Amino acid sequence: MGIFAVKTTASQERTVADMIINREEPEIHAALAPDSLTSYVMVEAEGNSALNRVLEDIPHARTIVPGESDISEVEHFLSPKPDVEGIAEGDIVELIAGPFKGEKAQVQRIDEGKDQVTVELYEATVPIPVTVRGDQIRVLDSDER
Repeated sequence: MGIFAVKTTASQERTVADMIINREEPEIHAALAPDSLTSYVMVEAEGNSALNRVLEDIPHARTIVPGESDISEVEHFLSPKPDVEGIAEGDIVELIAGPFKGEKAQVQRIDEGKDQVTVELYEATVPIPVTVRGDQIRVLDSDER
């Protein structure tokens, strides 16, 4: 059993992965279409002969990349990246969701366990700490850059 990379048409990775799994081939166990991997789908299968049979009928699936991948090469795609990764205290951010959408703020504290960030709004006359989820902010200016 191995993990094979399947070359696909750009922007059709999820479609190809869904079609491979919907074929319900017993020798194919899983298909993964990570957002960070353009034009490729990772497929776990007993061998590439079963995969070749399935891919013949799937539009947008091009070829199987020669060779197998190891689980260690794809496991970083399996664990989700926290939304607060890459954000540091002191960064200038813009809130992109919630009641303060469009406001600029400075990061005061980061709670990686809860994936939350406490920010202080810039335009507020009285400094108000606001705690928001990591996916509700966009970094504008970082101290580290």
